[in-house]
Amino acid sequence: MSTHLPVAAQTLSAAQQAQIVNLVRRAAKAEILPRFQNLSQSQIEAKSRPDDLVTEADLASEAMITRGLRRLFPDAMVVGEEAVAKDGGLRQRMAEHAFAFVIDPIDGTWNYAKGIPLFGVILSVLRYGTPIFGLLYDPIMDDYVIADETDAPTRMVRKSGQATALATSQITDIGQMSGYIHFGLMPKEVQHKLAPVLPEFMRTTVLRCSCHEYRILAQANADFCLSSTLNPWDHAAGVLACGKAGGVSAFLDDGAPYNASRETGYLLSAASQSAWDAVAAVLRPAIL
Repeated sequence: MSTHLPVAAQTLSAAQQAQIVNLVRRAAKAEILPRFQNLSQSQIEAKSRPDDLVTEADLASEAMITRGLRRLFPDAMVVGEEAVAKDGGLRQRMAEHAFAFVIDPIDGTWNYAKGIPLFGVILSVLRYGTPIFGLLYDPIMDDYVIADETDAPTRMVRKSGQATALATSQITDIGQMSGYIHFGLMPKEVQHKLAPVLPEFMRTTVLRCSCHEYRILAQANADFCLSSTLNPWDHAAGVLACGKAGGVSAFLDDGAPYNASRETGYLLSAASQSAWDAVAAVLRPAIL
């Protein structure tokens, strides 16, 4: 059953959100989980770097989710990560559209391809580049973090259907903060400048999976996340989930709020404005 939305649709209803969740769940059950730890080397390929991988499961799940969304929302733009890999112009067009679905069919593909059960499906809706809906789904646990532009907070919904409102961490002391810094994806000259300030924090790490990094941030189990790779399929849903749980996302360079049209810079998400300011005060002199 299709859902016709006007070009400038205001938001997704609860029923429409449930349709999207069910579609993602079906794709995970049909295309992602059966291939997990069952991929041959011929079903795994490198894209921009040797560790930037795409698998048969990425392609199949993106195709299934794309087909489903186009049936449900025929007036919407639907763009997947792997489609952008073939047509880079889709990146800018999605940010110019009034209602665009953005899909990361398997976020954390490196983990997935190596048989590590730390990956997810990310789906967002953009209105002119601003996220208005975000879903961070874990196929292994069959649970998800969900957020939208209404007054409702970010929620964690377990497999049982139990939903819990999320709130970000209240920590503001740099020495007590833990966070994610996508260090290995930054230019070498930036890595050399950034490395000396990392001991200011209690812990910095990376999961190679934005889906779970943003889930953990929204659940108050991390305090910040910094990235210089600004793919909308990695960040749009997480930025919204973080913000609706009490956090702040903005570009370190100029403090501008997140928009998917931005292709360069450093995106910092933190548990609160005070935490954002404290982390920025440490990172800015080292990076900029």
